[in-house]
Parts: sequence; C-alpha cells; structure tokens
Amino acid sequence: MLRTHNLGELKLKDISKEVTLCGWVQKKRDLGGMTFLDLRDRYGITQLAFNMDSDTELCIKARKLGREYVIQISGKVIERSSKNLQISTGEIEIEVSQLTILNESKTPPFTIEDKSDGGDELRMKYRYLDIRRNPIKENLLLRNKVSLETRKYLDSQGFLEVETPYLIKSTPEGARDFIVPSRMNEKQFYALPQSPQTFKQLLMVGGIDKYYQIVRCFRDEDLRSDRQPEFTQIDCEMSFIDQEDILNTFEGLTKYLLDKIKGVTITDFPRMTYDDAMRIYGSDKPDIRFDMKFIDLTNQVKGNSFEVFDRSEIVIAIRVPGCANYTRKQLDKLVEFVKTPQVGAKGLVYCKYNEDGTSKSSIDKFFDEKARLAWSEKSGCEDGDLLLMMSGEIEKTRKSLGVLRLKLAEDLSLRNPEDFAPLWVLDFPLLEWDEDSQRYHAMHHPFTSPKKEDISKIATDPASVRANAYDLVLNGNEIGGGSIRIHDKELQKLMFKHLGFTDKEAQEQFGFLMEAFEYGAPPHGGVAFGFDRLCAILGGEESIRDFIAFPKNNSGRDIMIDSPSNIDQKQLDELNIKLK
Repeated sequence: MLRTHNLGELKLKDISKEVTLCGWVQKKRDLGGMTFLDLRDRYGITQLAFNMDSDTELCIKARKLGREYVIQISGKVIERSSKNLQISTGEIEIEVSQLTILNESKTPPFTIEDKSDGGDELRMKYRYLDIRRNPIKENLLLRNKVSLETRKYLDSQGFLEVETPYLIKSTPEGARDFIVPSRMNEKQFYALPQSPQTFKQLLMVGGIDKYYQIVRCFRDEDLRSDRQPEFTQIDCEMSFIDQEDILNTFEGLTKYLLDKIKGVTITDFPRMTYDDAMRIYGSDKPDIRFDMKFIDLTNQVKGNSFEVFDRSEIVIAIRVPGCANYTRKQLDKLVEFVKTPQVGAKGLVYCKYNEDGTSKSSIDKFFDEKARLAWSEKSGCEDGDLLLMMSGEIEKTRKSLGVLRLKLAEDLSLRNPEDFAPLWVLDFPLLEWDEDSQRYHAMHHPFTSPKKEDISKIATDPASVRANAYDLVLNGNEIGGGSIRIHDKELQKLMFKHLGFTDKEAQEQFGFLMEAFEYGAPPHGGVAFGFDRLCAILGGEESIRDFIAFPKNNSGRDIMIDSPSNIDQKQLDELNIKLK
C-alpha cells in the first residue's frame, strides 16, 4: 500500500506517529515561513505543514503544487495549534518530512468544493471530477448503504437473489424498448429489459418462492429530473401470498431502510384507493406531509349566473391556511402559473377570508357575502385563510389543482425533506383508454390480475375493472409499485384479448409464459422499487441524477464519453444494417 492511513482517521491519539498519506491537493496557504496544504481523499481532509526553516527545499516544492495534484507524503502527526473542529482530523496536522508527486493536474474547469462554480452540463462533462466533491461522494456512499441494507433485510426474510438476462425479446406493451441487433441471427434483434417481469414470474413457476434482484433496467422514453434511460430497481416476487402479504413485507423493508439510513421510526402506512387519491389530491402519488385536501364546491357555486362555473363539470378548491395576506401581485403570479402548459388550467378564482372577519373574492360581482360564507363553511376556512378554486372537466381540473397544491406547498416550505410520509395507493384501474390507438392498454402491465369480483365486467365494462395493484408513495413520489399476477392461462388469454392482441400475436409474444402456466404456476405477486428515486428521497433531493455515478442528460446523452455515437461501417455491415 502507498499509504498507512486514510485522510479521515488520524486523531489526537495518533500524536507522534510516523505516517504515509496519499491524496489530492485541495487548498494551499503560504504564510511566510510556513506552507499549509489540505490533502483530500474520499475519507476526509488532513492538513499538512511545511516549515521553511527546517526544510527550505521541501517547502519550496510544496509551494509549487497546484490544485488536484496527486501526492504522497510522509511525516509525523502533531497537535494542531489552530484547531478546526468542523472536520474529523481538525485537531492534528502532519509535519511533512518527505513529498512525492504521484501525478500533476491541469487546473480543473470548476472548483472541487461543496458549492461548485460549475453548471450542470460542465460538471457532467467532467463527471469524474464532480465525484470528488463531497455532495456527490456522499450521495454515492448513501446509495451503497441503501443497497447493502436492502440485501440484509431481504435476506433476513428468506429472499433469494437471482440474476435475469439483459438480452431479451422486445414486446409492444409499455415504454419503447432499446433494441440490440444480433450479428449471429441476421435481421433479428434483442431488446434490453424494461423490467425482469416475465422472468421473475417464471422463477415463481420454477419454485423460487421469494426472489429479489437489484437490477439495471432500460426504457427509451422522454426524460425528466426523476427519469433516466437506464435505471435501477429493487425487483421482488413472492409465491403463495395475497396482497396483504406483499404490503406487510415491503412496509417492513421501507421501515427498515428509514431506520437504518435516516434514524427515523415510521409506524403509520395509511392506505387509499386510486379513486380517492384522484378525488382528494388530483394525483395517484399524493404528498401527504401537508393537508390542502380538495373541497368539492360544485353544488355551492352553480346557478349564480357565473357562466364559468355553470358550464363546468366540477368546481373544486383548496384551503391555504394563513395566506389571506397574499398581495394582488402574488395572486396574479399564481394565475399566470396555472395557465402555463405545465398546469394547463384556464384560470383561478380566489377568496380571501381576512383577519377582521370580512371576505373578498375575485368574483364578488356574482357571489355575495352569504355565498362566500357558505364556501368557508364547506371548506373549513378560518379568518386569515385563502381559498383557491378551479373549474372545468373533472379529470383535467383535478390534475391542475394537484399541481398548484404542490407549488403552494413548495412556496410555503411545507415539504420538509427530513419528514417522511408513506402511503399505499390501491385498486388502480386495470385498463386505460388510449385515444391514439383507440384501444385499451394495461395501466400497469398485461400480467396484472383483476380483482376477482370485477372479472365478469372485463367484456362489458372494461373501464370499471379494478386491478389487484398497489403503489407505495413516499413524500409525493412513487417509490414502488406492483400487483398480484395472473397465474391462470385462460385468464391471461382473456386479458390479452381485451388489450387488442390476436391469439397469434399473444402466442408469438408471450407463448412461453402461457405455456409455463400449464405446468403448475403458483399464485404469486411482487413489487419493484425505484432504487435511484428511493436514494434521492433518502438523500433529501428531488432529482435522481446526482445519485447515479454516471448519469445521462435530458437528451439521453452521456456528454462525458460522447454517447450515443456513430458506429463504424464495418460493424454495421456485420450486423446487416444499412443506413439511409
């Protein structure tokens, strides 16, 4: 080893030890007869001291070092006269007797500090430098800990880790596949897995009754801050269980991780149906760290000659406590916000319930004090509160008000990242109608079982059929989702039929799975956690990007290695691919 200790472990108990250390030069301070260097590695920072009087040549050599030079030093641990208790080694320093430059460094394009002067694109181009910064390093350490603790918990519950293939068959359902051409099988292609779904079901048929895998998955879809073309899942499946068993097992995992990673004890995992989540919050992944539930005022406001309300399917509101003091400028900004494409609303109505007991709305021309009092009674508004109303089509209006609810919570600092509020959302629709293709698609995937009591409605009223599906929401983010699977061949064939598959298409795409069901498939179900997103939430961040060592940008590019890139013509010829 080139070093005897790391740069975060030396303390006062090590005084007088002779040590050899390695690392990167963080800072340099020349103070007349003394030069001090901060030397950094992944474990911490240690101060080095060079004395011009005791070794002039060595001190001059130290003064020529630049930022991020990689060096090795030997010396004696001494007590630091000016202590820095903000770092673990702040009570000692090293009196250097020998210095070796292991590698020089160009001046970095941005500062390697907690708060860097580099923008996102620049830091992603030089990601290997960005990883040296504490925030990114700490995120990767947290990711490692979440991975280790997840394995510990699942192992303690009797789960077996099994790897499944990365080169699989493309299927038409779900997001777009990444396609991989096969050189040995001319004009045929593999796909990279969007999830190991069918393989983990086959493992259940194979008798592996508790499976898990921390697995890389791939989706060729448009990106956002919480999406990447390649991402990681905690993928799990269990046999001989019902929905309650799944919920209890993975409540256990969530509680365990919150305790081990954050030191937080969570006992309450409320449950809510999909219909209630949409009705109360306008979202199937509501953030319940704060209130602001929707209030339906449709019956209270219709019939007062206000055409906007009278022609609407629904009029709903949220109560914003203590915000009657919002200025006209603040309210106008909210109106502008709801009209953005992100929200898609046509407008916003407000009513202030002032501290002096008076009230004033933006539609006083149509509604008097008595009407405004009725609104406050229905919504629970008190003096000092603000009531915000939207109207229109039911689904669109709920979604728009849900976005506004989150913005207000952000503005009012109601989304504390150190608070954790889990929620199970249950009873999703089995199918959803797609206007473009004019047919139903599986809301989760084609292998999700319908509720037993709803199976008879698949042919006559498919939109009303509920899935035996569940999502785990944490702080307004879906961190996990799954379902009880279909394990009966005839029910699976019926599902494919209502998804628009012909018998031939179903056989070509999923014949292997339906055949497996003929050999004694057990009842089974599972769940997949978004590992990157879970790490981000535990790290107190919204974006997953800084919890992935080498992420892609919003165009799906790795600008560090310049990927995707062109392929040599010889390779294309071998793959029998001709570009226009």
